[in-house]
Amino acid sequence: MSKKKEFTGEKREVMSPPARDKSHAKAEINASMTKEDKVKILTDMVRIRRFEQAALQQYQKGKMGGFLHLYIGQEATAVGTISLCGEHDHVITAYRDHGHALSVGMTMNECMAELFGKFTGCSKGKGGSMHYFAPDKNFWGGHGIVGGQTPLGAGLAFALKYKELTGCCLCYLGDGAINQGAFHESLNLASLWDLPVIYIIENNGYSMGTSQRRSSAHPPEGLAPRAEGYNMEWDMVNGEDIYETRAKTQVAIERAHQESRPTLLEIATYRYYGHSIADANHQKYRTKEEIEKYKKLHDPIEVWKETLFEEKVITEEEAKSIDQAAKEEAASSVEFAEQSPFPPKEEIFTDIYWEVDNNTEAGQTGRHFFND
Repeated sequence: MSKKKEFTGEKREVMSPPARDKSHAKAEINASMTKEDKVKILTDMVRIRRFEQAALQQYQKGKMGGFLHLYIGQEATAVGTISLCGEHDHVITAYRDHGHALSVGMTMNECMAELFGKFTGCSKGKGGSMHYFAPDKNFWGGHGIVGGQTPLGAGLAFALKYKELTGCCLCYLGDGAINQGAFHESLNLASLWDLPVIYIIENNGYSMGTSQRRSSAHPPEGLAPRAEGYNMEWDMVNGEDIYETRAKTQVAIERAHQESRPTLLEIATYRYYGHSIADANHQKYRTKEEIEKYKKLHDPIEVWKETLFEEKVITEEEAKSIDQAAKEEAASSVEFAEQSPFPPKEEIFTDIYWEVDNNTEAGQTGRHFFND
C-alpha cells in the first residue's frame, strides 16, 4: 500500500483580490464622504480587529464555551457595506457575526459579555459567538446553521415590500454556503417576487477548510454569475478596498430601493485564522506564505490607512491614537464581561417562544414541552 501524500497547502487561485481601482473613489457615494466619515470607517475596522484579538486571547484562556469564528482580515466588507445603511435597511448574517454587530453600532461590552455567556450579553448569554442580535439596530443575527439566514433575509425584504417601506436587507453568507439548497431557493423567490434583498458572498476562499476551486463548480468569473440562473443582477467586489466596496454595494442598494430587485454580490476577502479557533489545520490546507502575503499586501485596515495618509485625512499619530483607543475599549469589555453575572437559572425558561413569553392567544394554545 502506498503512503498517502501529506497535503501541505495550495495557492489560492480563484478570487485573489485584484489590483485596486482608484476610480471608485470618484463614485458619488464616496466623493461625498467627509473627513469624519472616512475616519469613522477606519475606527470601526480597527475596533473590530482589536475586539477579535481580545476575544481570541480570552478563548484561549478558557473563558468562553462553544465556537469562536473570527472576522480578522475581513473588516472592510462589513464596515464598507453597512456604512451605507439607512433607516429601513436591515442586516442579517451567518455565524461569523462579530464584525457586522460592531458595524451596526452594538457595543463591545454587550458583545464580549455574550461570548462569556453572561446575562449582560446581547442575547442574555444564551446565544454565544454565533447568535448576536440587536433588533433595535435592524440587526437580525448571527445564525449558526449554514445558509439558514438566507431565506430569513428574503423574508425581511418581503416584509419591507409588504409594508411599502423604501429599504433593503443585506444578507451575508460565506462561500461555503453557496451550495446549500436553502440559498438557491431564496434566490429563486427573491427574483420571482421582486424582493429588495442583497445577498453578499464573503468569499474568503476556503469555506471550512476546502478551497473554493476544489468545492464549487462555477464560471471563470467566480460564484456571483450563478445569479444569472435566477435572472438576477450580480457583481464582483475587491473586499480590501473600501471605495470599491461602497461604490458597488450602493448600486445594489439603489436597485433594491428604487426597483425592488435583488442583487448577488461576491466580495473577495480573506481570513487570517481558521474557520473557527477549533480549526487546527488552517496552515495545512493553505500555505503560511499565502497567509503572510495577504497580511503584508492586502490587509484592509492597512490599505485604508494608506489611502487616508495619501489623502492627508489623518496622520500617523492620529492612526496610532485610534488603535490605542480600540485596544483600551476591547480590554475594558473583557473586564466588563468578567464582572458580569451569569444568567439566573429561571432564565432557562424564557426567550424560547415569543408567543408564550408574551402570553398571546397563540401562546395559550397547543402543548409546550416546558410548561406541562
